[in-house]
Amino acid sequence: MADFDLVILGGGSGGYAAALRASQLGQKVVLIEKEKLGGTCLHKGCIPTKALLHAGEIADNTRHAGEFGVKADFHSMDMGAVNSYKDGVVSKLHKGLEGLVKSRNITYVQGSGKLISKNTIEANGEKYTGKNIILATGSFPKTLPGLEIDGKQIMTSEQAMHLDYVPKSVIVLGGGVIGCEFASVWKSFGAEVTIVEGLSHLVALEDESSSKQLERAFRKRGINFELGVKFKSAERGKKDVTITLEDGKKFSAQILLVAVGRGPVSSGLGYEEAGIKMDRGYVLVDDKCRTNVAGIWAVGDLIPTLQLAHVGFAEGILVAEEIAGLNPRAINYDGVPRVTYSEPEVASVGLTTAAAKAAGHDVVELNYDLAGNGKANILKTAGSVKLVAKKNGPILGIHMVGSRVGELLAEAQLIYNWEADASDVAQHIHAHPTLSEAMGEAHLALAGKPLHAHG
Repeated sequence: MADFDLVILGGGSGGYAAALRASQLGQKVVLIEKEKLGGTCLHKGCIPTKALLHAGEIADNTRHAGEFGVKADFHSMDMGAVNSYKDGVVSKLHKGLEGLVKSRNITYVQGSGKLISKNTIEANGEKYTGKNIILATGSFPKTLPGLEIDGKQIMTSEQAMHLDYVPKSVIVLGGGVIGCEFASVWKSFGAEVTIVEGLSHLVALEDESSSKQLERAFRKRGINFELGVKFKSAERGKKDVTITLEDGKKFSAQILLVAVGRGPVSSGLGYEEAGIKMDRGYVLVDDKCRTNVAGIWAVGDLIPTLQLAHVGFAEGILVAEEIAGLNPRAINYDGVPRVTYSEPEVASVGLTTAAAKAAGHDVVELNYDLAGNGKANILKTAGSVKLVAKKNGPILGIHMVGSRVGELLAEAQLIYNWEADASDVAQHIHAHPTLSEAMGEAHLALAGKPLHAHG
């Protein structure tokens, strides 16, 4: 039996971030992971899907090269080469992470672990005890009743990212972040795509104005979608899958992608037996990620916070610092940057208009159209920067649509988290020509001195 200051179950974004920060703070750490270091984000989510999206961007750029005076012809996607490129990016980052963990003298154990007492994890027949334990076992792709995932005709994102061919047609069940990103990829690759979403908008957690702009952009790209009707059943044929919706409409395609969200990995891991409070499989924690059992913490997709890699990463650091007595500030989840990496991108931080009003704020809004931005015109992208602000007060939310707008979130999150008002931002000079000017122009306009905007 090995004794440690900290035992971490799960080597994804939350787990490895906690391990790295804790070791930096002088803790003796063991990190246990049943698959590969880096977890879902590195191997099954963020990184490989963004590589696919970039390949799709190159394909679209080739198709439209003539618009920029470049003679080029698009022939087809070589999925073997695409996957080689994608896997190469993942492999390089994985090796770098392994080296980083090794250099910090963290004990790394590859194997399935289970909580067997309030201070002990068992893995590979060995027991690892610690003064503190962090649970970071992540999430899995959910499905719906009556939908059997076979990985061939009906699949989740984890199988979809390894396809060695471009399907002729796809139905994407779920219009959230994962569904919209895969719809964007497959359309760029040349597939016919239909999204089916039970809610009234795509990316429904975003501001309604952003959802509507994405829907317009997807229509222009030829991505079809059916909104506000729930899934009823699916039937596999020899060459396609047919789904029926509750209103009786039917859609058929070569592949059905099930993208209806992700659930916490917690079953059979000893959490409930240890007395940990849970809800629908999620481990419940306070604002410092403590469970109700002293010495046991939980981070990442396992807890009911935003299911984003950078959130798990921040939670892991938070816990490591709290254990070390540094008393870090609790995370303001409204201040977390969010991106859907489709074409166009949808990016936001802070409150939507509806949420700001529901919180009792006297709200003012400003929309700055990217048509007035030089770099957006160069890129031939459409969209906007929308500001939601408290009347005579700070910025409450920033919502953006357009190519590459995710890169503007660094400034946006500073504006929101530092409670800046429009005049605070308006005085700053933004480089010309950049998309970041749209941020400056929006705040200039809201401050009452629009330059490249009507008002």
